Amino acid sequence: MDLKTDWLKSGFVTESVEGIEDIHEAFNNLKKEKNAVLMAHFYQNNEIQDIADFVGDSLALAQFARKTDADIIIVAGVHFMGETAKILSPDKTVLIPDLNAGCSLADSCPPDAFEEFISKYPDHKVVTYVNTSARIKALSDIVVTSTNAKAIVDSFDEDAKLIFGPDRNLGNYINSITGRNMILWDGACHVHEKFSLEKILELKKDNPDAEILAHPECKKPLLMVADHVGSTAALLKYSEVNTSNKYIVATESGIIHQMQLKSPNKEFIPAPPNDSTCACNDCEYMRLNTMEKLYNALKYGWPKIDIDENIRIKAVKPIEKMLEISKALGL
Repeated sequence: MDLKTDWLKSGFVTESVEGIEDIHEAFNNLKKEKNAVLMAHFYQNNEIQDIADFVGDSLALAQFARKTDADIIIVAGVHFMGETAKILSPDKTVLIPDLNAGCSLADSCPPDAFEEFISKYPDHKVVTYVNTSARIKALSDIVVTSTNAKAIVDSFDEDAKLIFGPDRNLGNYINSITGRNMILWDGACHVHEKFSLEKILELKKDNPDAEILAHPECKKPLLMVADHVGSTAALLKYSEVNTSNKYIVATESGIIHQMQLKSPNKEFIPAPPNDSTCACNDCEYMRLNTMEKLYNALKYGWPKIDIDENIRIKAVKPIEKMLEISKALGL
């Protein structure tokens, strides 16, 4: 991210919400007035998920951003999600509540370094995870999400030479289930890297009837003990249709809210990180978003996502290719 701000120091939060008795009602009224929609990622806090017009994973958010007829899209997620929405809907105003809401995975792949990396393999196609900046997407042949990564990699010829970035854990997982040997960029998500296998196995010992659900951004040893590995949306669906009544969930704990809504009679235990005694593993960037910041962003029309048009034109092609393949596969 090139621009950052600290809303708490700006004074807008205190000034703009003072005297508002019901911020949810005020926010919804402002949305109607400005023809705006709020889309939220599964990793947002419960309050934001409940007031959002649409809640989903990265693939679903991209699909929603492309088809909405709203004038303003408010993205309750992290910065690259706002960029993706703007790339797909350049004629719309895209707001993000806090420009500090970045992504450790996206930040682990600096564009200049990645461009130098892929230049060493000129005969390779570049497949990148959606958790990247617009500049990385502009360097890509196709973008993937954890929902469609296997299907898209499978769409290449068996002898195709591929580079995958930035998440090494997801790349290793896709290699293992496709038989590919993609060259991997060495990046990772700090949330999924921090899960403690030892603590999860202790939880499993105490809850032998619980199934372990893991996101493929987790490290290989954890994936090997998981009962089901899948994208955020896939884990949600699995917990809904599977017959087990208890789950240990190894992904950002925000998804548990949706799991509980879909399956109120089931028990969901957040997997713990290795550097804390707490029983959850939250993304501090996702949790920077608050109702106050959402209201302020919509009221003032800022922070606003802007992308250089030359980069946007290059970045939209691999995203559109991903969406076309996903639609054809019914994803």
